[in-house]
Amino acid sequence: MEKKNFFLTITGVNHYYGMKPFEIGRIIKLVKDKGNEYDEEAIVALLPFIGKVGYVGNSPNTVVKGTYSGGRIYDIFEEEAFAQVLFTTNNSVICLLIPDAEEDGVEEENIRQEYEKGENSESRIEYQRPKIKLGFRY
Repeated sequence: MEKKNFFLTITGVNHYYGMKPFEIGRIIKLVKDKGNEYDEEAIVALLPFIGKVGYVGNSPNTVVKGTYSGGRIYDIFEEEAFAQVLFTTNNSVICLLIPDAEEDGVEEENIRQEYEKGENSESRIEYQRPKIKLGFRY
């Protein structure tokens, strides 16, 4: 089975701590928010020491083009997963879902420890490169 990158938008950050807690390489914990009265497929984003920092975008107004919505990834993991911050925009954070440890040989315990320490991590994901040439004409 071909590996696939799942890029995600963390949104609603301005309702919590803003952009300040997000740094490139930071590990974010994603947890299904089954009690959410507004969204049956809500996934909350958590950071150690401060807790909730936003949600995975799940509507056309909150999902940055080229990223997956919460509804599209909801059934990919059990109750929780981890993602790594790639970059930030003015009001959202773009992350890459870290593949399931059992499938890709990534040690889940190491990811969990990095998350709990709250430290940045070097990229542990090999991006799946597009098979087409990308470029701009001037």
